[in-house]
Amino acid sequence: MADYFTNFSFMVVLADTAQRDYALNLFLQMSAIRQGEDIPPDFPARLIEACEDCSFDADADGPNAVWLHSSSGGVDGVCAFVQHLVQKFNLNPVSFEWSHDCSKPRTDAYGGGAAYITARDIKTLSTAEWLRQQAEPQPVASAP
Repeated sequence: MADYFTNFSFMVVLADTAQRDYALNLFLQMSAIRQGEDIPPDFPARLIEACEDCSFDADADGPNAVWLHSSSGGVDGVCAFVQHLVQKFNLNPVSFEWSHDCSKPRTDAYGGGAAYITARDIKTLSTAEWLRQQAEPQPVASAP
């Protein structure tokens, strides 16, 4: 039997300790909702669906940063979480990469991707999607 992993690790730098504490508390709420606890009345509605994919960890890193990391996925959940922070605190865009790995050689086990998160958009690209795009027939330019 093989074990599959989706790994990422990146920092979100915030303005101060209050913003960091908000982010960590929000992460704890997301984790609790994923475990079946009730949704707090003040929980951001836009994040409710993302709680299903809250399989990442968040830790304080100094007075104003949050370290987000995982070996078991949660890419969509962490993207939604980060976008909420970017919107709420007017942060600069945040980007990160992830990798797919496996404990044994498997033809479908390796790859990865990247995300670029702004207040308006979450743009992602996986290596699998990029390969599919490369295999698509390219239009032939007509001669003048």
